[in-house]
Amino acid sequence: MRHYIALLVLLMLVFITACEKPAGEGGTSTIRGKVFIRNYNSNFTLLHSAYYAQEERVYIIYGDHLFYDDNIRTSYDGTYEFSYLRPGQYTVFAYSDDSTFTIPGGQFPVFQHVEITENNQLIEVPTIILLK
Repeated sequence: MRHYIALLVLLMLVFITACEKPAGEGGTSTIRGKVFIRNYNSNFTLLHSAYYAQEERVYIIYGDHLFYDDNIRTSYDGTYEFSYLRPGQYTVFAYSDDSTFTIPGGQFPVFQHVEITENNQLIEVPTIILLK
């Protein structure tokens, strides 16, 4: 009987440790970046100003999800940060105006794909440049 209990405990440990947690919250890593705005006139022929975005919404998708999992607004200097993430694939994006006037709704997402490969990582995302 003791052998069966020991075998059962061993199998439970194998199943618990074999379960790989998907990308998402619950980890110790951070994804950080900045958003930069290029502000044009209404037909995108003249650049009026360029600056780091304040209060611009940034979204994150965990793994292969079809919908965003979280969002945050940029700080005064265009910085955003998603913390407490597990290893895995992530997509960070923000919406830019369409300078070609061909996209329904007038906006499109600007994506950055990143991967966290281990715990306690700080991933610096390349600057997301948006047209406004």
